[in-house]
Amino acid sequence: MGCVCWVHNKPMGHLCVTMLQPGLQRRAFGAGIACIAGVLAMPALGALNKPELTRVLLAVSGRSSLSNLPLTIAAQLGYFESVGLQVDFTDALEEPQVQQAVGSGAAQVGAGMFDHTLYLQSKGQPCRAFVLMARSPQVALGVARKSLAWYRHTADLKGCVIGVPASVPTAGMVARLVLLRAGLGPADVSIIEVDAHADVPALLRQGVLDVISHTDPMMTMLEQRGEISIIADTRTLKGTTELFGGVLPSSCLYVTQEFMRRNPLTVQSLCDAVVRALKWLQTAGPGDILKTVPEAHLAGDRALFLAAVDRSREAISPDGLMPDGGPRTARRVLGTLGVIARPELIDLSRAYTNEFAERAKEKFRA
Repeated sequence: MGCVCWVHNKPMGHLCVTMLQPGLQRRAFGAGIACIAGVLAMPALGALNKPELTRVLLAVSGRSSLSNLPLTIAAQLGYFESVGLQVDFTDALEEPQVQQAVGSGAAQVGAGMFDHTLYLQSKGQPCRAFVLMARSPQVALGVARKSLAWYRHTADLKGCVIGVPASVPTAGMVARLVLLRAGLGPADVSIIEVDAHADVPALLRQGVLDVISHTDPMMTMLEQRGEISIIADTRTLKGTTELFGGVLPSSCLYVTQEFMRRNPLTVQSLCDAVVRALKWLQTAGPGDILKTVPEAHLAGDRALFLAAVDRSREAISPDGLMPDGGPRTARRVLGTLGVIARPELIDLSRAYTNEFAERAKEKFRA
C-alpha cells in the first residue's frame, strides 16, 4: 500500500512527518507543497516590510518651528524608531540650504515648503513631496499700531518698511503678494530681512519697522501684546484662500525622484511615522503637547506656545494628503511672483504623490 509523507510544523520548531492513506495523497501533496513554500517564504515576506535604509539624514530649517511640529512629535514619541528608522536632523539651515542639501545628495530627505519641489524642478533637479504636514504657510502680516495708527487699506502700505525673517522665504512671498494685490511694487516699499533672533517688538515700537510678516509664535505674541493689527493671515484656510485664491500646501517632506525609486519602503516608513504624528495632533490636548514637545521648543513661554499651536491648528494636515488644487495654486503663485520664469512647464505630477500618504492613512485610519 502506497503512502505520502506530510511535513508540518510543531511547537519548538520541530518538524513532524505523518503517513497518509493513498486516497488522500494527491490532495495532501498539493496542500503540503503550498504550506512548506509559505513557511519558507515567511522571513522573506517579513523583510519586505522593512525599509531599505535603517538611517536617513533629514535636512530641515528651524526644526523647532510650528511648521515642523509633526516632525517633533514623530521623533519624541518614537514613531520613526517604530518603523525601523533612525532619523538624524541637520538643523540651523536656511531653506535654500535645505533645497541644496537634498538636490546634491548631502541629505536624503528635506523638510520644507512644497514650492521647493516646483523650484527645484525648474532648475532641473526633480524632487517629489510624499507627505504634507501643513495645508497653509502659517504666516501672518501685521501692521504696527503705533506707527500706522491711521492704516485703513493695503494701499496705505506705500512708503512703509516691512520686515521679513531671512529664514522664512514664505514670509516674503506673503508680503509681496499683499502688495501686488494693492497695486504696489518693490519700489513702493522697503522690505528688509530680519534676523531670526532680532527683537521684533522693539523694532516695531522704535519705528524701525512699520509692518512685519512672520510666523508663530511671534505673531501670536505681538497680537496678544496689542503691538500689531493682522491684515493677512495664512494660519487659517480661509485667510489662505483669500490671499492666494486657493489652499496653498506648505510644509512637507520631499526626496529626489531617484531616491524614491530606489527606496520606496524607506519613503513609506517616513510617511507612516509622520501621518501617525498628524493623527496624534488631531486629538492631543494642551497637556499632551507640553509633555511631548522639548522644553527648548517652548521658548520659555508655555502659554504662548499653546496659544500659537491653537491659532495654527487648522493649518496642520489631518492625514498627510496633498489637497486638491493645492499644487496648481502653488505653481500659479510662484509664476505671479516671478520665482519661476515658465510655470507652465512645471509638471505637477512629478512634484508630489499621494500614494504613500494614502497607505499610511488607511493603516492608521487618520
